Amino acid sequence: MTALQVLVDLGIDQEMLAGIVGVLVAAYLASRVVGYALIAVAERSPRRRISIKMLVPIARFLIYGIAAFLVLGPLLRLSTAQLLAASGLLGAALGFGLKDLFAGMIGGLVLITERPYQVGDKVTIDGDYGEVTDIGLRATTLMTPDDSAVRVPNATLFTANVSNANDGRPEMMVVVELAVTAGADVGRASEIVEEAMVTSKYVYVDDDRPFAVLVEDESYYRTIRGKAYVADLRDEFAFASDVTERSMAAFASEGIEMPEAPVHISEHR
Repeated sequence: MTALQVLVDLGIDQEMLAGIVGVLVAAYLASRVVGYALIAVAERSPRRRISIKMLVPIARFLIYGIAAFLVLGPLLRLSTAQLLAASGLLGAALGFGLKDLFAGMIGGLVLITERPYQVGDKVTIDGDYGEVTDIGLRATTLMTPDDSAVRVPNATLFTANVSNANDGRPEMMVVVELAVTAGADVGRASEIVEEAMVTSKYVYVDDDRPFAVLVEDESYYRTIRGKAYVADLRDEFAFASDVTERSMAAFASEGIEMPEAPVHISEHR
């Protein structure tokens, strides 16, 4: 017996089935159009980019919620016996692999209500770091610094730590690390890093967003950590590169030696 025949026996005729399919297709297309429209508007308003983008998953959930209401309406008019039989089919479907899909959808609802992160945020989820570009019904998409799209199931929210670097704000702290030898003039090196940060075209400093330079004593070298905010989180790596390049040039011109070790940007926020 085919799946179509089973549905017909349950009282779900072809006309009702066609209507259900039409509603689901229309919901999918509407969610895509609304998503693209909101993202286009957000990109034209840098200061409100994240606030506008956070409306994308909310709009999609509303669209699919309306679609679910329209689909369930005819089904709820079935008899008790038919509803029990349909529930049995749904239970069997869940047992054959839709469990993860529903777990992802529940995770998506939690994301909408609790908002540990939103579209446009820079986050680390289960070891993957990047900008949240989409929150779907099943998964969240991150764009990594290497322009790789990583899809993280929404259900991961229940089992993994989530680190949010900007928490819905366009500004974000960036930490730049450089190392100098143990015998170098650490005071002058710190001044150079500070000057490179505050004169960068990407930096954003006010009373609520101060900058700082910290020195850490390692076994054979000293680590200088510069911490400052950027006005637009998309300038994270441009700022770090700018500060690193100009600091290293100043070190070289003033004879401040750097150890034979890689200079790296800290991912700690």
